[in-house]
Amino acid sequence: MAKPVTKYICQNCGYVSLRWLGKCPECDSWNTFVEEIVHTDKHKLKSKSSDILSAKLTNLSKVADINITEDKRIISTIEELDRVLGGGIVPGSVVLVGGDPGIGKSTLMMQLSDKIKNNTILYVSGEESPKQIKLRCERLGFAHDEFYILSETSLEIIAAIVDKLKPDIVIIDSIQTIYRNELESSPGSVSQLRESTAAVIQIAKAKNISFFLIGHITKEGFIAGPKVLEHMVDTVLQFEGERTHAYRVLRAIKNRFGSTNEIGIFEMTGTGLVEVRNPSEVFLSQRSKGISGSTVSASMEGTRPILIEVQALVSSSGYSVPQRTATGFDYKRLAILIAVLEKKIGIHLSKFDVFINIAGGIKIDEPSIDLAAAISICSSFKDTSIDHDMLILGEIGLSGEIRGISFAERRIQEAIKLGFKKVVLPKGNMKNFKPSKEIEYIPVESIQDAIRLIL
Repeated sequence: MAKPVTKYICQNCGYVSLRWLGKCPECDSWNTFVEEIVHTDKHKLKSKSSDILSAKLTNLSKVADINITEDKRIISTIEELDRVLGGGIVPGSVVLVGGDPGIGKSTLMMQLSDKIKNNTILYVSGEESPKQIKLRCERLGFAHDEFYILSETSLEIIAAIVDKLKPDIVIIDSIQTIYRNELESSPGSVSQLRESTAAVIQIAKAKNISFFLIGHITKEGFIAGPKVLEHMVDTVLQFEGERTHAYRVLRAIKNRFGSTNEIGIFEMTGTGLVEVRNPSEVFLSQRSKGISGSTVSASMEGTRPILIEVQALVSSSGYSVPQRTATGFDYKRLAILIAVLEKKIGIHLSKFDVFINIAGGIKIDEPSIDLAAAISICSSFKDTSIDHDMLILGEIGLSGEIRGISFAERRIQEAIKLGFKKVVLPKGNMKNFKPSKEIEYIPVESIQDAIRLIL
């Protein structure tokens, strides 16, 4: 059998070179050459072309004739994980799990293995020995009879063992350590990552085995390897959280079998990850009363509302250019809110440092907490506290208007459960509400109205 030939191909224009080049001579792009396998046995390919065509035709079927009853999702009983995956693990799917070092990716996979009963699970580790994995199992109280450990990095050996064992779920920790013998490049390189992932996907689809691939994170916060890796797999999960905080957030960046809006929240303890069933109560548990610069808003994470504390601090700047720092909040949104406050309210912050933080280490992207952030900034600037039982909702436009938000009723119901008595919301959302004895509605049309009524 002829050994496959490797060539270097520019990922920008497709220029082919026999050796690696830093700069492409065709499109002048830098660091775009990637090693790829090129099969040169043309005679062999021609002889098998008719067989390949006949095999493809046998796989042709009508959508009405496809039976999917046997491919039910595997329920892990970890509700936070099942929610993010879209209701459970789809057989034959490939899930890429990324996160910072030490965030808890391996712990999550081990607990997933322990929870799934009546299924054979193969844990492939390229970084730890079987004894090290056994120590983690004992620490987590692991008890699973059909759990197998393989310390191997060669994809060919892994594929042979999978073919013999026939597991239901395979966990590879991590994909950066796996290599194919056909490639001469080292494990973790772009070519090895892409070719190894492609082979894993082929095994998963052909044998209907679910794969979980743990991926490393670069300094920029992205999963290491080519961006095409995320397009190849079925689901991409991001495990987020500050290492100084106990809480972890599992977020779906891509999901072919469910929504990408759902998140799962866990707490890291000495015995592993624990699900947080009521995140709103947890995030507000350490909130102090009677302090300035603190407000409460509600964010929709998929179908679940979460109450969060928005903190702001405005202090005199000792620099010619004042600092603008956002933690868990979009920095660009902060710049917009400061500009609106200066233009419409007359609060001049050009000589003040502005810091904003979402308590608990969670990151919020939606604009419905704009008004809460702006009120927190004004509260800290004036050193005036806000009612402890007030919820603030609303998106702020560039002209200072308060725009309507979605799922306002769900957010307010979550606030009522936790004992909030007042809610500030856009006037446009009031048409869906009637006067209530449980909570007082305070509708606002502009940022000027909100400042006047709240502060």
